Amino acid sequence: MKTLQMVFQNQAGKNVSVNIPYVKDGITVEEIRSLMQLIISKNIFETTGGDLIAAMSANVVARDVTEFNVR
Repeated sequence: MKTLQMVFQNQAGKNVSVNIPYVKDGITVEEIRSLMQLIISKNIFETTGGDLIAAMSANVVARDVTEFNVR
């Protein structure tokens, strides 16, 4: 499973993380920038430090889990 982790800055100057699971393979930096700007412009999320005002960083994290039956 791949997760898109985005970090924004809010009006109080604090970083706020937003994670989106199951991101598609091959997502581009342009798509991520567009998504982050859309989130900021539409004021989608509310934080205790005010509105999100800037995109700070983004990562795609791949997680691979192997389950073992030990019973």
